[in-house]
Amino acid sequence: MAHTHPAGAPCCEFLAVHEDTVQRVRSLLPGEDDLYDLAELFKVFGDSTRIKILYVLFESELCVCDIAQLLGMTQSAVSHQLRILKSNKLVKFRREGKTVFYSLDDDHVRSILSLGMEHLDEADSI
Repeated sequence: MAHTHPAGAPCCEFLAVHEDTVQRVRSLLPGEDDLYDLAELFKVFGDSTRIKILYVLFESELCVCDIAQLLGMTQSAVSHQLRILKSNKLVKFRREGKTVFYSLDDDHVRSILSLGMEHLDEADSI
C-alpha cells in the first residue's frame, strides 16, 4: 500500500531503493546540457502562433505574405516568429528572386507535429 508524502505525492511504503534499476536508468539519461536544449526546443512549440505557422508549412512551402494572409497576421509578426523557428532549426528557407519561401526544416518537425496531433486525437477519444 502506498503512503502519501507530506506534500501529497504518493511514495513507497518501504524505503527501499532498487539500486540496480536506478543505476541502469541513470546511465541511460542524456546529459544536463542535452536535457536543457530539449526543454528549450519544446518551449518553442509552446506558442500557438508558432504552431499555426508550422502547421501551414506542414501543408506547403510558403512566403511570408502567404503565411500572413492565411493566419490573419501582419508580415512583421510572421517574420518575427519565423526567425525564432529558423534559429531553432524548425524551418528553413530558400530564395527565388526577391521572394523567400519557408518550409519545415526536415521530417523530424513533421513527425513531432503528427505525433502531437495523434496524441491529442487519442486523448479526445477516451
